[in-house]
Amino acid sequence: MVVQERVNGRAASSRRHGLMTVVAREAGVSVPTVSKVVNKKPGVGPDTRERIEVLLSAHGFLRPEDARPQQVYVIFRDLAGPYTLEVARGVVDAASAVGIDCVTGTTSARPVGAWLDAAESAGAVGVILVISMLTESDQRRVMSGGVPVVLLDPLNEPDHRIPSIGVTNWRGARAAVEHLLALGHTRIGMVAGRPSSPAGAARLHGFRAALSEAGLPDDASLIKATDFDYSEGVRAACTLLSLPEPPTAIFAASDSQALGVLEAARREGFAVPGQLSVVSFDDTAVAATASPPLTAVRQPFEELGRVATRTLLDVAAGHQPTVTRMELATALTVRESTAPPAAS
Repeated sequence: MVVQERVNGRAASSRRHGLMTVVAREAGVSVPTVSKVVNKKPGVGPDTRERIEVLLSAHGFLRPEDARPQQVYVIFRDLAGPYTLEVARGVVDAASAVGIDCVTGTTSARPVGAWLDAAESAGAVGVILVISMLTESDQRRVMSGGVPVVLLDPLNEPDHRIPSIGVTNWRGARAAVEHLLALGHTRIGMVAGRPSSPAGAARLHGFRAALSEAGLPDDASLIKATDFDYSEGVRAACTLLSLPEPPTAIFAASDSQALGVLEAARREGFAVPGQLSVVSFDDTAVAATASPPLTAVRQPFEELGRVATRTLLDVAAGHQPTVTRMELATALTVRESTAPPAAS
């Protein structure tokens, strides 16, 4: 029988003690004698020590210092953009705090199914999939129970039985637009995420809800959907700023897109915030260091990492979460990229 350390240290200790009892009985010695050998303490004759070591090896006994570290696979769509870095840091810090190593990869060159196979073969605690697209076969594989999986901001709506974690995208987006409305903006554009993405769709709905509550029309020409990507953000914002009546403010669905909006404003000759206010969603490290620093909806990255790791460990231990879809609160941070609109 091979003993593998589990996340729960108490359970692992209990199993080790049970094996020590079996070895003591087979060796014809006491459990304290076996404990001395396990802990490399004196007081045991060489022949007895050798006999116990042989039995320990035969039973696959692992001393705590010899046990293979537990691993969590953290798989992203890609490793580009500030959001990825923040999420990776949050998960790695949370896993390290409980003695678990992280294996990081992407689905850009290796499909989700292959990563699930790799994690299962390696005996990993489980897999955290970040901004990934799950096919029907992937979801069936996850539901089969081969390896525990938790989703962070999936790109498509997952089966309700698969735990997923995100933030209050709708509320955050509405708060961003309400900030612009309070400043006096009435012609507000959006560089939105893909509508097929649950996060992107929720942010777009929050944007529209704020406008509707303010009695403003839903102008489709002021909304450009792109990937959460810098270069696409540049192109989309250039299109908005080239309109005969350009917006006086733009809400971007991510920091990467917001940086694209700032570059588009530079190219088109719009001063920020003098002629154009910009609000972002994410509030990664780049938001505060942008020029000008971005007003942004803050995602709680550290808490996302902790909740994702804790949820995965609970599922690995056989405890299904009472709620499979969790949303953490966002908060608006006001900086220098927003101001009242310039006088007509």
